[in-house]
Amino acid sequence: MSLAYSSNVSPEGSTLPPLAERLRPVNLEEFVGQEHLLGPHKFLGRMLESGRIFPLIFWGPPGSGKTTLAQMMARYTQAYFVQFSAVLSGVKEIREVVREAEERLRVQNQKTILFVDEIHRFNKAQQDAFLPHVEKGTIILIGATTENPSFEVISPLLSRCKVVVLKRLSEDALGRIIQRALQDRDKGLGQFPINLTSDALKLITQMADGDARIALNVLEQALMISRSAGESQVTITRFEVEEAQQKKALQYDKAGEEHYNLISALHKSLRGSDPDGALYWLARMLESGEDPLYLARRMVRFASEDIGLADPQALVQALAAKEAYHFLGTPEGELALVQAAVYLATAPKSNSLYQAYGQVRKAIEKTGSLPVPLHLRNAPTALMKGLGYGQGYRYAHDYPDALIFQENLPEGMKDRYYYYPTERGYEKNIKIRLEMWRKKLRLNPAGSDRNVQPSTGKTEKKK
Repeated sequence: MSLAYSSNVSPEGSTLPPLAERLRPVNLEEFVGQEHLLGPHKFLGRMLESGRIFPLIFWGPPGSGKTTLAQMMARYTQAYFVQFSAVLSGVKEIREVVREAEERLRVQNQKTILFVDEIHRFNKAQQDAFLPHVEKGTIILIGATTENPSFEVISPLLSRCKVVVLKRLSEDALGRIIQRALQDRDKGLGQFPINLTSDALKLITQMADGDARIALNVLEQALMISRSAGESQVTITRFEVEEAQQKKALQYDKAGEEHYNLISALHKSLRGSDPDGALYWLARMLESGEDPLYLARRMVRFASEDIGLADPQALVQALAAKEAYHFLGTPEGELALVQAAVYLATAPKSNSLYQAYGQVRKAIEKTGSLPVPLHLRNAPTALMKGLGYGQGYRYAHDYPDALIFQENLPEGMKDRYYYYPTERGYEKNIKIRLEMWRKKLRLNPAGSDRNVQPSTGKTEKKK
């Protein structure tokens, strides 16, 4: 059900634990990353040093240090540490832990930290079971989750816990963790003569994708592969790292030129209405370790920039794919990104919105902050009405087809059009509708003082 041990006792076994477990930090000096929480005068570091802690929810990606921080809290406060997973435990186990915590507090005056991994997997009833015991201080609850607590943890429990956001570890932080593993003779690999090439180190930090556990596991597996070759001087190269991962690492640098080359290829394949090219480049980036939510964000942008109102459902599909991936994660959620990519590639294209917005921005940059015409201004007070605010405004719904001409641009920008719909997809309907409205206004002596010509596709004065 759970792993429980006193904070001054380290669990030991007859077999050597994995490197990631052996190298788990036991104090602030050994901990790498999360400087925004543990740096000088930062919240979590000061709390640990004071020895006083309260209920927390750690929200962060895998391998960012959630479990390690919870164990460190037990050591720093001399609290009893109980850990169990929400996948394997239920209300019955919670009651047993609470009963033991009450007894421990009464007899030994020792507090109990209950660390619940994947707390988001507990249902509402299970989460409710914590409330009275957290409120009374019987247990100090520390939950860990990779999901947004706002959606996955019930409000009463959230109100009793402080949410602490952990960030994915940077490649630099992962590099420091690996170097410590290579140098530590007691808990790490310092007893072996290991030469880790710079290419291999960089590849490990990229493949780990911010997860310290993955980085150390890959290093340990790569070492086993190197040693099996019978060499006295163990050298770990890119080859051993790829073998440890059981797949060839694709050439990719998420912060460098190749990153921009691949995202450019994906964007241009979508724009070129090529679903096969889009699928290929999407898969290349996913297989290389790119953040899937980055790809989702790019497709959301594409839906407005290159499709727009030619297919209004494009933006809906892209946003739905983002939410689906956020809900499912990897690998299940990746199929939603595939669906969105194919939809976007095969949708009719229009950059009319992108062009219109660009022209409007240029006009604003040129003309500055022109005043709002009086008839469009809000007039909530008698003074404003007396100054002419709102005077002359005509309410569209009072007219046939809710169609009435009145100038909605400021003085100095009158008689200009910016949006020119294409004849592709749904935008063709918009173009027909706009031209019909403009014709009605042109022919209605009481409704329009503009002579509107058909659109030319360029920003120009209205005739």
